[in-house]
Amino acid sequence: MPTQREVEFLSKGLKVRGDLALPDGEGPFPLLVMGGGWCYVKEIVMPHYAKAILEKKVAVLMFDYRCTGASEGMPRQHIDPHAQIEDYKSAVTFGETLPEIDPGRIGIWGISYAGGHVVVVGATDPRVKCVISNIPVVNGYENMRRVHGSQRFQELNELILADRRERTSAGSAGGRMPMSSLKPFEELSTWPFPLIHEIFHDIKEREAPRHEHWSTVESTELLLSYDVAPYAKRLYDTPTLMVVAEGDEITLWDLEIAVYNSIPTSRKKLAVLPKVSHMSLYSRENDLAVAGRLAAEFASEHL
Repeated sequence: MPTQREVEFLSKGLKVRGDLALPDGEGPFPLLVMGGGWCYVKEIVMPHYAKAILEKKVAVLMFDYRCTGASEGMPRQHIDPHAQIEDYKSAVTFGETLPEIDPGRIGIWGISYAGGHVVVVGATDPRVKCVISNIPVVNGYENMRRVHGSQRFQELNELILADRRERTSAGSAGGRMPMSSLKPFEELSTWPFPLIHEIFHDIKEREAPRHEHWSTVESTELLLSYDVAPYAKRLYDTPTLMVVAEGDEITLWDLEIAVYNSIPTSRKKLAVLPKVSHMSLYSRENDLAVAGRLAAEFASEHL
């Protein structure tokens, strides 16, 4: 049976905590570092994907970013993509030190916001031997503009500006806003889809009690400056798998495919999954299994 233990490592002086799972057999094993998306903690989805990866004799390191879940960092629920990318690199550095791990065979896996992060990490960290990007956020500004619509996007920008003024005048961390809302036309949220609210609150009740369904307002401001396209063009020789949900209107499948097409390596693979959705890759067992099998096979081949 695979073994699992809690671990912690430093990232810019903060303790980042996670779980290391090792497959059956004798190491050293290849390692896949796994990070979650917006407001996610390691208990959400990652263990489900990890099962298929472990069956391929690849170890997994699942971690919570700073300021979220079990990890240190203030203010809580502050989602800084640059800091999270740094946490990925710190996780790779930690993985190199483990006697059970082959430091020359480390890859990275990410979903949603982290699906974009792994493109950046893979392009800027030569230790990364493969990239697995699931339903990624690739352009925060365009994503927010399209999912909110023109009027609500203007209201979102006004909220962000008011929060910036408050942070400057009061010297505070600013306000907070919901990840999603059941009433998106009445309550501003970062991701205005009632289904996101329903599914994540169900997951929180069942298996991820540390999940908090909100973030700092500044987190959404930082999202508006997020763009992985320049980094995708630097993945010259890194094997890269991108998994896209056909018709995904949450992280925008057309933008995802455009970024995939810009990756210059010949060692890349695009999997457009029919009859799935962004959220079914969190909540529907059969869809999780399909995406998990793709990740496991790609990791096994390239690590």
